[in-house]
Amino acid sequence: MNFEKDVAIKVNINGIEIRSTVAAAESLLEFLRKHSETVDVKCGCSQGDCGTCTVVFEGQTVKSCLVLAAQANTKEIWTLKGLEKDPLMQKLQESFVRHGAVQCGFCTPGMLVAARGFLENNPNPDRAGIRDALSGNLCRCTGYQKIVDAVWTVASEKASERV
Repeated sequence: MNFEKDVAIKVNINGIEIRSTVAAAESLLEFLRKHSETVDVKCGCSQGDCGTCTVVFEGQTVKSCLVLAAQANTKEIWTLKGLEKDPLMQKLQESFVRHGAVQCGFCTPGMLVAARGFLENNPNPDRAGIRDALSGNLCRCTGYQKIVDAVWTVASEKASERV
């Protein structure tokens, strides 16, 4: 890929098609924040270490700072805002509040998106599995236990609904 040229892209973000021209080296995170005004995706480190920029990219959770915007051409991306009416996301948000898993809130959007992606693929996890799945999302405020408790509660409620 020639990193000197601009690239025209068309991306579906939260159900809305966005067309733009981006620098070839521009990250998906930069695109989301600059071109689509998707401010629920946070920029914490721009190196893939913190997880605050986690989004759903073609059905998989990814750190948007590690994906080039050009790679998103013709793809579908969902952020926390776009998932606000998703029943699983609503349960996770309520559980985060109930368990005090939201403190400063900076990590919360990425943490919620990552938790939702994990629970979709792991309907009956244990606490160690939850902790491992969220290990790529850093939080400086909660000590993680409240976050793990919140996700485990939702997983347990889902499991009891299946019985």
